[in-house]
Order: sequence, then C-alpha cells, then structure tokens
Amino acid sequence: MEETMYGKDQISCNQSGKYFLRDRFMKISVLLIAGWVCLLGSAATSSGAAEPSKLLLAHGAISANVTPLWIAKEQGLFRKYGLDVDLVFIIAGRATQAMMAGQVPVGLVGATHVTNVATSGGDLVMVLGLQNTLDYLFVARPSIKSGEELKGKKVAIGTPAGSASLATYVALDHLGLQPRRDNIVLLGIGGVPERLGALRSGSVEATSLSPEFGQIVVSEGYRVLVDTGKENLPFQSSGIVVPRSLLRSNPQLVENLSKAIIEGVAFVHKPANKEVVLRSLAKNLRLDKPDRVEKAYQQLVGELPKKPCPSMEGVVSVLKLMTQHGLNAKAGQVKPEEIVDMSLCKKFEDSGFFRSLY
Repeated sequence: MEETMYGKDQISCNQSGKYFLRDRFMKISVLLIAGWVCLLGSAATSSGAAEPSKLLLAHGAISANVTPLWIAKEQGLFRKYGLDVDLVFIIAGRATQAMMAGQVPVGLVGATHVTNVATSGGDLVMVLGLQNTLDYLFVARPSIKSGEELKGKKVAIGTPAGSASLATYVALDHLGLQPRRDNIVLLGIGGVPERLGALRSGSVEATSLSPEFGQIVVSEGYRVLVDTGKENLPFQSSGIVVPRSLLRSNPQLVENLSKAIIEGVAFVHKPANKEVVLRSLAKNLRLDKPDRVEKAYQQLVGELPKKPCPSMEGVVSVLKLMTQHGLNAKAGQVKPEEIVDMSLCKKFEDSGFFRSLY
C-alpha cells in the first residue's frame, strides 16, 4: 500500500531495480551508484549490439512524470536502442551532486537544480522536458481552513531549490502570505515520503505534493489550499539532464537514450496501452486503489507533452521565481540557453521522428 511506503523510514528495492534512498544512506548510495556506471564509451545504436551499454539514470522524485522511464524499462525500449538502463531514486539536489561527481551520468531533475549547477560553474544541460508546468497541490491538515491560519505555523518543503519548494512559495504568494512577515517556518523535510510523514504526524501543518499523492491525503480529510496546476504557470519542473561533456563526447548515447524515452512518452499516450500504463503506475507509485490509479493516469496523459522538449518559457519562469524568492541570487544572470540544449529536439522534429510515433 502507498500508505506503507510513504509513511515509513526505509529503503526499498522493487522488482524493477529502483532504490528509494533516505538521506542517512547517501554514502551507501554513492557506493552503489559507482558500481553501476560503466561502458559509457561504447553506446550501441538502435540496430543493437551483442552487449547493451549499461547506464544509470537517477530520477529526483517519485511521481507520475517518471512513467515514461518506467515504461521504457519495462517494455524493453531502452534495450531496443542498445542500452541497459537502471533507474535509481535520489532526491533531486543530491542527484545533481552525484552527476557532477561523475557517479551518475544522466538524471531526471528540474531546471531549478540545473540552474544551481550552472551558477556554480557546472556543465549540466537539459535535453528533454517531461513536465513543463508547475503542478502541485498545497495541502494542509484538516484543522487548517484558510491560509490565514498558517501564520506562525510550520510548512514542509523539499530540497531548498526544488520544484516542490518553489510551488510552496507560489502557493504562499497566492494566499497573500510571506514566510518572514507571517512567522511561517519552512522546514526542509525532504522528498515525498518525508513530507507525507511530517504532514500526517502533525510535525507540519502544510506541504506541496504532486497531484497523485495530494489526492491520497485529500481523501483522508486534508485540505487543498492552492492548486498551482490551475494557475497554468509555465515552469520547467523536470527533464532529462546530462553533462555537456557527455553530449559532446558521446552524442549517439544521448540520442539513443532520448529516443527510448520519447517512445516511452508515445506509449503512454496511446489509448491501446492504457491498461499497461495503469499497471505501471500502480506498481511504481504503490497505488492500490483503482480510482487513484485512474486519476494519476488522467493527470499524466493530460500534462505529459507528446513532444517532450524543454520549454524556454518554462525555464525563464524558473529563473525569475528563483531570483524573486531568493533561492539563488545568481539565477537572474543565467540565460535560458545555459540551462537547455534544444539540438536533439530540433533533430527529432526535422527528421520526422516525433511524427512517426503518432
């Protein structure tokens, strides 16, 4: 049950090989990661090779927008393109740290984290965009009936510059609240399991959750104060990120990986595949109630771009919000072109690859 997975202090590994790592196990995870990264210099082409190239891909959150990766793994799309990909969950800020340390070559993380790397002299760049809006539910405990009642209370955020944290700032703005003025304590609790646990235990009064998990606590009586998805705010919440050095030194590997993920996106969008996608969502998100799985599916299909390219408008919004809320004083000096590389998307458009999938 999802209540078990997202309310307990644990590491778990499911049959697909995804590891859910808590902060205090980070040293162990680094050793694990180092053991998986190999053969980057011998990426196979789509025609296949005897030995597929092993590749580790870290996703910085547990949410429905990881589904194209799960599908690509489960349906053999990575292997179709000569890749043996293992997926590992590492909370986004630490995922980019692992990438910069050379322990993970590819990540599914947000533009906020790429911005932090860019302002620190790093070379990460986003080549695909899997979530181009800021879609979170700002959920409060049942006793909180309005934003006014959050004054003097505690609110859980994720990593300081993560999308969930920015969603919280946007929600507080929408409610006319300012953390410093209104004595609202923002606690960097961590990922979804930690924030859900803090909310349920009463350690905090509110937090931002992706819709599939927000709906779980809403069904338990918790209250949605703000739905940022209804604001239609362009925002590059997540995308496939690689080092520019890898894009230069092994463009075929990055192209093959991108094609497999794009085919995963197309698989999700085809109605004939709905039951397969529902099963994947239920398994990977630990959703055991059909209505919750259906809601997660509908939300995913409605938001997942058929052409999963980064949104320049969404990146501009990220840079603006990070500057506005003091999350990175240098973000305003960063150009969107430093965060994303559209060359693969242009190639897929010009070659007809996108069109061939629908």
